Amino acid sequence: MTGLPPVADLATWQKARDELLVREKAHTREGDAIAAERRKLPMVEFDGKVEVVGAQGAVPFVELFEGREELVVYKHMWWDGAPHQGQCEGCTHVPWHFQDAAYLHARGVSFAVLTTGAWEEVAPFVEFMGYTQPWYSVRGLDEPVGGEMGYLTSYLRDGDRTFLTYSTTGRGCERVNGSLALLDITARGRGEQWERHPEGWPEARQAGWFWRTNADGRSSWDEDSRPVPQWTRPGVTPVRTLGRQGHCH
Repeated sequence: MTGLPPVADLATWQKARDELLVREKAHTREGDAIAAERRKLPMVEFDGKVEVVGAQGAVPFVELFEGREELVVYKHMWWDGAPHQGQCEGCTHVPWHFQDAAYLHARGVSFAVLTTGAWEEVAPFVEFMGYTQPWYSVRGLDEPVGGEMGYLTSYLRDGDRTFLTYSTTGRGCERVNGSLALLDITARGRGEQWERHPEGWPEARQAGWFWRTNADGRSSWDEDSRPVPQWTRPGVTPVRTLGRQGHCH
């Protein structure tokens, strides 16, 4: 097999590993320093009485805190009118990795998923996927409740007052995706083109190439594919259309 790491004895491996650890520790400390600056960002007050739609109907946004002081949400993109297999594979990658908020709750933080999809489309999708976290439609609402999707956003509550405190950009969502963190410690990594790979490594592909597969488990972005977790759902069968029309928002 070509494109393999060099072979060494354990002592040589440990020496190289310890040298890399110096850089890893510096990376960790810089991440801690950035997090400290993040906590000092100003916040933006907004109307927490604006209504979102969930399993219990329309509710004021402030109720998403469930009485806790803080709230983190994932903003899930949506293809209007598309069947389950046509929904966003990138956004599937995030909530699938976070099915239980017990540790957040213990820290006084609630979690929810927001989407611009109409609730009558969103509800059967949530049931199909088996998601356990609360979902809400924010269709037609402006930032910081609605707006652009595909990000993690955090809020703070002070009584009935609600505030935006932070929002990620695209790759900031990776903090939820445990699979990516594990892939990053493997020899092959994610196998994506932006990564730096040694010469002779298997050919890399576009970012997220393994997020959709066909029924045989092969990476595919054709009309016979689904976001990977959907193949684990009861009764799922191969399909021949993504049913996507218009723009994913």
